[in-house]
Amino acid sequence: MELERRTSLLAGVLMIITFITSIPALLLYNPLLKHANYILGAGADKRVFVGALLEVLLILANVGTAVVLFPILKRFNEKLALGYVTARLVECGFIAIGILSILSVVTLRQDIGGTGAANAASLTIAGRSLVAIHDWSFLLGPGFIVGVGNGLMLGYMMFRTGLVPRRLAMFGLVGGPLVCASGIAVLFGLFDKGSAAQFIATIPEFIWELGFGIWLAVKGFKPSPILAIETPDAQVKTGPLLSPA
Repeated sequence: MELERRTSLLAGVLMIITFITSIPALLLYNPLLKHANYILGAGADKRVFVGALLEVLLILANVGTAVVLFPILKRFNEKLALGYVTARLVECGFIAIGILSILSVVTLRQDIGGTGAANAASLTIAGRSLVAIHDWSFLLGPGFIVGVGNGLMLGYMMFRTGLVPRRLAMFGLVGGPLVCASGIAVLFGLFDKGSAAQFIATIPEFIWELGFGIWLAVKGFKPSPILAIETPDAQVKTGPLLSPA
């Protein structure tokens, strides 16, 4: 049980880190994302770099959460646990694309943009194109894949195993489809990106992920039959597989 407690604590802390890094990163990007002529202005490159660093830490925390939970989740369903890890990796891939597009805007501004730059129209088009790549990667990654991985997959496994309160896991089962549906709605123009409708649709998923992280960090896993299942890794650590001297 000491091993499971360390696992739950680490997974909970990593999940909380995803909130600490992701939300401030978007706020730090605002001067670049919200101003069409950022590439022609004085810029706010240092805060953009801090935002990019936070998103790199977000990627590490995302992958870490999935990897740490995998040994526990595979006791319930190895294929589904592997699917959760894969979903996290795909999400991180989209986040990485967004980081590269943002940093590319900064590079263009520093090298050939800025105040008084020649070919202002072409630079503006290039900058807005890179911002559009960031926006679409955000929609398809955190705005859609999260609903599949963190919402449906993780929520379902936690609900079935009872490792966290089932009422809490229900937020994932409800929030996951809502995140996916809102992403599809934005994709087809049914409502705008960042609109009130999209924000409301993400509330259950927000409660699920934050509540899941806090619960694991503070309380740990609830008693569940799968915690009594020995895995080869656990057996090697505790000794049953070692032949007597």
